[in-house]
Amino acid sequence: MLEAFSDFLKLLDGLLGGSVWFPYILLGVGLFFTLYLGFPQVRYFKHAWLVVTGKLDRKGAPGDTSHFQALATALSGTVGTGNIGGVAFAIYLGGPAALFWMWATAFLGMTTKFVEVTLSHKYRIKTEDGTMAGGPMFYMDRRLNMKWLAGAFAIATVVSSFGTGNLPQSNNIAIGIESTFGLSPAITGGVLAVLLALVILGGIHRIAKVTSSIVPVMSVIYVVGALAVIFYNLENIGPAFGSIFSQIFTGSAATGGFLGATIAYAFNRGVNRGLFSNEAGQGSAPIAHASARADEPVSEGMVSILEPFIDTILICTLTGLVILSSGVWTEKHLNDFDKTETSIIAGQYSDKDDEDKNNLFLYLNEEKGHNIEMYNGTIEVVSGKAQSQGFTILHARSVAEDVRFLLSEEEDLYTGSLVIQNGKIQKENIILRGKSLIHSAELTTEAFTRGYFGDYGQYIVSIGLLLFAFSTAIAWSYYGDRAITYLIGPRGVMPYRVFYVAGFFWASFSDTALIWDIAAIAIVLMTLPNLFGIMLLRKEMKQTVKDYWSDYESKRSGS
Repeated sequence: MLEAFSDFLKLLDGLLGGSVWFPYILLGVGLFFTLYLGFPQVRYFKHAWLVVTGKLDRKGAPGDTSHFQALATALSGTVGTGNIGGVAFAIYLGGPAALFWMWATAFLGMTTKFVEVTLSHKYRIKTEDGTMAGGPMFYMDRRLNMKWLAGAFAIATVVSSFGTGNLPQSNNIAIGIESTFGLSPAITGGVLAVLLALVILGGIHRIAKVTSSIVPVMSVIYVVGALAVIFYNLENIGPAFGSIFSQIFTGSAATGGFLGATIAYAFNRGVNRGLFSNEAGQGSAPIAHASARADEPVSEGMVSILEPFIDTILICTLTGLVILSSGVWTEKHLNDFDKTETSIIAGQYSDKDDEDKNNLFLYLNEEKGHNIEMYNGTIEVVSGKAQSQGFTILHARSVAEDVRFLLSEEEDLYTGSLVIQNGKIQKENIILRGKSLIHSAELTTEAFTRGYFGDYGQYIVSIGLLLFAFSTAIAWSYYGDRAITYLIGPRGVMPYRVFYVAGFFWASFSDTALIWDIAAIAIVLMTLPNLFGIMLLRKEMKQTVKDYWSDYESKRSGS
């Protein structure tokens, strides 16, 4: 049942976020507004820092939070597992070139976020309890008069609050804590679920206060740990950058256990992970920025320009360089195999043989020309070791080595016959343990041990992951409850928060790959309506920016 659901999610992701057309739409909208507005991410960058520091604040401006608190809340929603696990996942899938496409997504995303935040702030409302509520659903409703689109976006926001801000965050925290401290994921999830409930029940004021405290601390801790690895492997930084740029238009060649990736695969996954990291175009950050005290929507839009820069161009780059310079992304590591990422193929293949590598490369990158078929038959196992031949176990896009078959209940070595149908083991309680590539937070954790801090580096990742991911879950709870408020009113907020906390607990001990699949789909379901909406308001956006600068210059000359 679980594998069937996973296959369905992968199919859906392939039609949406993993499709050929989605990255082009995302980057295309960002490129359009970059040219249409004259590179605002460059021209307004300095001004954005002036706004966020409060030097241009006006007394009495309506709102619930300062510019910095709004930025911190939005950053806490974006700086999360995308920076730790997402970068590692992109490199694992597409090789070094995927990092370049994350940069491209961030650069163009700086403009996209500027547009979506400005328009959303412009059409925000004051709710019954006196707090501000905003986001794309409000400009879709109040300006475009497209209640159907606003409703679709709000529903997608609720779904995405689980798929983006909740489930992946909890899952990665639990994995990181378990691998570092050996603590049960269920215990980690339970404790953090209680803390999450205590924070989100306080609304935007408590959320803003907590996130504005966490974001600076977690950023400093993580940067220090990353630099310790980068300087330790300084001789590999040049080759790391070289591999990023040299493989942009060629695809990533096979190296070590990594079997290579095509240009299309690296491009698609780099853009996809870039969006997951900085959320530019997704329409989530405007919900946080709508709470900012400002009477000029453009000024808050300026603040949002800084988000993709800090999140992706700075933090994600550090993570990428740590992984590439340490070399762990090409190495096989002992781990328990996720069933959804494991397949058994007919024939014996080796990643040391050039012909086999080419065949596997075509298969894994979904290209034509391979002759790989799923294995069907029986495997005889004695004391955990397969006695049969004629098959190859693939896990995490790599040829698995030193595989042992265990009984999941006791972790005892298995002895007996295993029926394999279409590449999948039919016996439910079997765990495969062996050496293969790793990804997500697990890969980043391993990379952080290859620096001056040695094995202690893993604690930096665990602490950083805990703070990053927990703050993301806090921010996304606010996004979700604003969407619920739009859909059914304040009465729906408390039930939503209960489900949100319950989901956070459940995800702590659920399948990693399944969580990422859900997140990838949820992102697209928010992004497409938002991109459509801001394109319809392109002329208004341009005039709003023009009016802002005209007003700004007149007040400066008047003073």
